[in-house]
Amino acid sequence: MDLNQMHEQLRALTDRAAVENLVTRYLRSLDEGPFDSAWARTFFTDDACSETPVGVHEGIDAQQSSTGAAMALFERTVHFGTNLDAELDGDRATLRWNQLSTHVLKEDGEPQGERLFLSGGHCEAEAVRTPEGDWRFRKLALRIKWTQGRPPVLPA
Repeated sequence: MDLNQMHEQLRALTDRAAVENLVTRYLRSLDEGPFDSAWARTFFTDDACSETPVGVHEGIDAQQSSTGAAMALFERTVHFGTNLDAELDGDRATLRWNQLSTHVLKEDGEPQGERLFLSGGHCEAEAVRTPEGDWRFRKLALRIKWTQGRPPVLPA
């Protein structure tokens, strides 16, 4: 193996680690917040587009506001992602992972067990390398396959 091949392999490994870290940090951030502009810029490109069960959100400001509004419906959450499949092609990565999300709805007089809302499915995403060398989501789609419990009441 020559030096160029080793360099290419090292770049592929570091890129894979970076996109895996992006997914892990993103899922953890959903449980921790805050959902401010610094949060949005940490995870999304300016032209990011996401698709969730409540709609399509275009642009970085929409990522911040839609995520903040969604997470405000819950007292606390735990998001778990696994089986990440990452296909890297230069400065672009196509990603897919399974996702299990546990949500405790805000206090409404019901016992905690009655306030649980669970969802399972997967995410499909595209991440890109920024000019600074960091990886960010440009596209993110949450595909819910099943739910259990009482879903949150969405604001009108």
